[in-house]
Amino acid sequence: MYRYITLIFCILFSINGLQAQNRITINIPTPEQEADQIWRTLRDIAFFEKHNYQLSLPKNELIDDLKQKSRANRLSQNDYESLKKFVKTRAYKKSDYLMGYEKIEQVVPLLNKMVTSIGQSRKNWDFKEYDVYQVNLTLYGPGGSYDPDNGSILIFTTLDGRFKQYDNPVNTLIHEIVHIGMENSIMAEYKVPHPLKERIVDTFVWLSFGELLPDYRIQNMGDKRIDDHLKERKDLEDLAEIVKAFTGQ
Repeated sequence: MYRYITLIFCILFSINGLQAQNRITINIPTPEQEADQIWRTLRDIAFFEKHNYQLSLPKNELIDDLKQKSRANRLSQNDYESLKKFVKTRAYKKSDYLMGYEKIEQVVPLLNKMVTSIGQSRKNWDFKEYDVYQVNLTLYGPGGSYDPDNGSILIFTTLDGRFKQYDNPVNTLIHEIVHIGMENSIMAEYKVPHPLKERIVDTFVWLSFGELLPDYRIQNMGDKRIDDHLKERKDLEDLAEIVKAFTGQ
């Protein structure tokens, strides 16, 4: 009898452990990583300005000079070395990230729940999942970005733990995770332009998790005619075919 009780307890413990699996890690950057983030932002300054992104960069004459050089396509390795020195000696303090870190840590359980829900939902297309998503903090650049090749997310925060677009960082984080999931199988496959890509991701999140994210908003971007094809959660099952037909690919 004791063996059976022990076996049942072990099975229940294993099941609960799987359900509570943490899919999110949070990383405070090193000075070198922050310098690289600022450098990537500077190199793509023309793209960000074209699409009206709100960027955060250090307020310094060096940064102003590098922005001008980037717009003229004149950035050099020497500029990169100057930037690294500036960040390490004048712009970086690890404690600057702690409030943002703590706020993200608070929403990890909800984020785990949503990621698990996406994996369990019915889809006639491939949503790329990662066992663990790494959330990297930064004080610079746009509000968020993603790398579909390694499942990492970059999210902007401030010294007092605020985030761009939303007070609650879970909105931005699930948005970037959805980007990762459909980047290759839908966005790249059907050559979806950037504004429409954002609208599709926003609609996916809103239809999937609107009741959990009451302040989530669909951005005023992309071709709004796609909305006629994505009205209910069940429409997401055939998202690939809908996007294929809409883009004419």
